[in-house]
Amino acid sequence: MAALTEHVRHVNNPAFDVEDLEAARDNVVVFHGIGGIGKSTLSRKLEASLADPGQRPTQWNAPEWGRARILPVRIELARSASPDFEKVVLSVRLALAAIGQPLPAFDLALRRYWEHQHPGDPLEDFLNRGGLAARFGKALPQQMQSALADVAQALLLPGTVGSALGQVTGALVGALRERRQTVRALAGCARLADLLESEPDLDSLSYYPHLLAWELARIPATKRVTPVILLDAFEEIGDRTHRDFERLLQRMVWLMPNAFFVITGRSRLQWADEALQGQLDFTGPTAWPGLAAYDTSQARAEFPAPGRERQVLIGDFSFEDCDDYLARRLFANGRPLISDSIRTVIGQRSHGLPLYLDLSVMRFLELRRSGHIPQPRDFDHDFPALIARTLSDLTAPERHVLRSVSLFSSFDIALATRAANLPQQAPALRLIERPFVRETPFGLWPFHLHALIRATIRGADDQTDDRWSAADWQQAAIRALAALGEQWSDGSDRDRLLLVGCLRQGLAIARDYRLDLGWLTDAAWSYIGDSVWEPLDLTAVAEGEDSAATAADALVELLSALARRQHENRARTVERLSAVADIGLLPVELSEMAVYYRAKAQRDLGHTEESRQGMQMVAIGGGRLAPNARRGLAHLSRLAGDFPTALEAAEHLGWEGRHHRVVGDVQWVQGDMPLAAQTFKAARAEGEEHGKRGEAAMSQAMLAFTLAFTTDPTIDDEISLGEHLLTQVDLRAATLDVRIAKLLRDAGTDAGVEDRGQVLAADIRTSGLLFAEAKLELARVFNHAIRDDQDGVASRISRLRELTREGYYAYYVDIAHFMADLALDAPSRARWLGEQQAVRQRWRTMVTDRRARLTSATTIGVP
Repeated sequence: MAALTEHVRHVNNPAFDVEDLEAARDNVVVFHGIGGIGKSTLSRKLEASLADPGQRPTQWNAPEWGRARILPVRIELARSASPDFEKVVLSVRLALAAIGQPLPAFDLALRRYWEHQHPGDPLEDFLNRGGLAARFGKALPQQMQSALADVAQALLLPGTVGSALGQVTGALVGALRERRQTVRALAGCARLADLLESEPDLDSLSYYPHLLAWELARIPATKRVTPVILLDAFEEIGDRTHRDFERLLQRMVWLMPNAFFVITGRSRLQWADEALQGQLDFTGPTAWPGLAAYDTSQARAEFPAPGRERQVLIGDFSFEDCDDYLARRLFANGRPLISDSIRTVIGQRSHGLPLYLDLSVMRFLELRRSGHIPQPRDFDHDFPALIARTLSDLTAPERHVLRSVSLFSSFDIALATRAANLPQQAPALRLIERPFVRETPFGLWPFHLHALIRATIRGADDQTDDRWSAADWQQAAIRALAALGEQWSDGSDRDRLLLVGCLRQGLAIARDYRLDLGWLTDAAWSYIGDSVWEPLDLTAVAEGEDSAATAADALVELLSALARRQHENRARTVERLSAVADIGLLPVELSEMAVYYRAKAQRDLGHTEESRQGMQMVAIGGGRLAPNARRGLAHLSRLAGDFPTALEAAEHLGWEGRHHRVVGDVQWVQGDMPLAAQTFKAARAEGEEHGKRGEAAMSQAMLAFTLAFTTDPTIDDEISLGEHLLTQVDLRAATLDVRIAKLLRDAGTDAGVEDRGQVLAADIRTSGLLFAEAKLELARVFNHAIRDDQDGVASRISRLRELTREGYYAYYVDIAHFMADLALDAPSRARWLGEQQAVRQRWRTMVTDRRARLTSATTIGVP
């Protein structure tokens, strides 16, 4: 309505010139959307509301065009209506007969055309036979005869008008050329003589709307109307390689700048595309500024006026809209006939497409007529009719690409072309212009199919002539998987976004079509190599199945378990990884991946013997995770308090075994914080050098944890850096290390350390990370020791004993005694790297140094 209001103001401006064929056109609005979205319904509703304001929906704003008279005429372009350009022109003229006066310039040209093209078939008979007279009335023939009689009288021609049409035309052209006063009323139309002299063929007919526009412009203001011509089903006038009909319609729109056109169809109108120059008469954004597709910044710069965009995508219904529509669609005894549960199922499956809602309503009625009481499960159903509607106006190559890309959740032009095994990108480029292809400009792959269309094409019973067989779909899946693999292998080794995207789509295709893993094996190793653990969002086992059935199923479950372990209790992780390792569907190297990470989870739970067995199995296997398994064995030695063995093992690990981090884990326990900090810095640098964000983040977290025991002035910066690095990855244990470091930094102060510690302890217990809780308790002992709170120290040591009663991190109890300067209850079972007394002294010194600094700060008034 806003666009029409703007149009009315424009054409009523005294500066408006209907004969200006150079000015840009802004007299068209396009509503486009997928088949079944409600475009025709909208077109009919617009026609009704313009004809009768009482039919206007309440949510539409009232028009602001004052007393201007609007004359709507809706023209159906669907093939079922047998449209042609003659009918379009006649429909417009017939509708304008309601004005009640002749339009002689146009009527004379039209009569001449008709008698030349349809000899022996009077126009009146055609209108009656075709139903146009019944729709628009029978005033046109009388108006045309009146116009011809007036012209003949003005030219003082003898004889009847009917037999003198040729003579009238010739005499009129001569009079116009000679600029006689007798035809001064028509002399104002500069192009009338040329059009009357041209060959009266279809091409000439397409220029006659200029005469119609001129006649409308000279109607007195009290009788003037603004025609609103609604062209529905625009997609059915031809395909994008044959634009003959479209060219004629575009010419009519251009030559009638005082008429307003509302076009509804499945695709955007391409008239603003300069590439169509030669196929259409008027192209480019200069000619059609409202139809051009601009990015946001360009649109602001060139068209600052709001609402200038004249192409509107008709969106899907929201779930609430679907439910409301279904509730109102069928009523019985004042209540919705379709139950809440059935409406919910239909609404969810429809993805907001109105046609799906209507088809579901028809199914509901069919079930009731057959004596069956409809149930929600009856509507877990695909409708083949949706496929027919979607494919109806696509070329064969476009249909082939559409089926191919339905295998992808998102795609780009190159991926679509490769998956369809086509030599050119043209079909894919044409396909993305369709309204059922949605665009996310900043996505990895910018295009995706409407969810319902994608599900229907893949799942419904396709009855089209070129439908795919099961073998066709299998071959397409193989091509799609290969295309994803090529994109991943051609990308950067450090492009995690591409890696995860290819994994998500590739695993889904391989799982659904039971394909060999191929490149997915290497991609899985790349995924785990950086310890980032982005969520893959895949359902591991198909609905209705109890366990994995293919290698792809097993790999999906494996990677899902690894990603989710950052958010699940480690016991659940062990359970899931055991199922993958025991089912035997994965190749050996991927099976070892499951065994290794199960062993890590077992270690976190304190199941050291089971963890040791798993690590030894992987280390002996000599596969890709053998260095990691040897590091795991070193960690197990450290957990048992055998520090010399752990340190010796670290010397042989190298970068692959993350040797620096292993050394740092041994050294901080000895209380040698400077040496531990140095090795953690080296580990972080090595991780950054190799592009391993996860390793860098874990090492930085431990660096912050280590320095937090000291009075190092850089601790705030180290904690901040740790938090920053962890925002790029998903590592729960490292995140907990940084949170504990913040408690250690504030130990001995009144910063609510104990309360924060209790909250953190609850979070850790949820995760099942037993070692992290032991670290936290050590930090809480440190806090109580600084404050010389002997009861607090005793309570936390008691908790540490509970956590380490099976020998797991038992030396934490020793360290707690060292910090509090307490004698050990029993000889330490740990093998320290030096004298135990030296270790005790280092830990006690950290407590006394912190206490001294806090006392000094209090004395001089530092908060």
